[in-house]
Amino acid sequence: MPKITFVQPDDSRQTIEVNDGATVMLSAVSNDIRGIVAECGGSAMCATCHVYVDPEYVTRIPPVSEVENEMLASAASERRENSRLSCQLVMGNGVEELVVRIPPRQV
Repeated sequence: MPKITFVQPDDSRQTIEVNDGATVMLSAVSNDIRGIVAECGGSAMCATCHVYVDPEYVTRIPPVSEVENEMLASAASERRENSRLSCQLVMGNGVEELVVRIPPRQV
């Protein structure tokens, strides 16, 4: 079963197990993870599920799509090389573990 570790801005961590095919965003919302707002419900239209993927995991996930790239430009917190929209990160199919850091603000 895939695992996601969410790291809060204060460095506290919460690890959850998720089903194959679950997105990081829906997993966060379903498990009451602070800091993932998800205003658009996962359609890559708001950037309120912005996360920083820990560097060791960046090569394990698919690259940023054009739509995701455009939305990340409007993220409330600083955009970094490892910035992603958690609604676009799907667990399973080779992504069995992921560590993401939640930015200090989403809106």
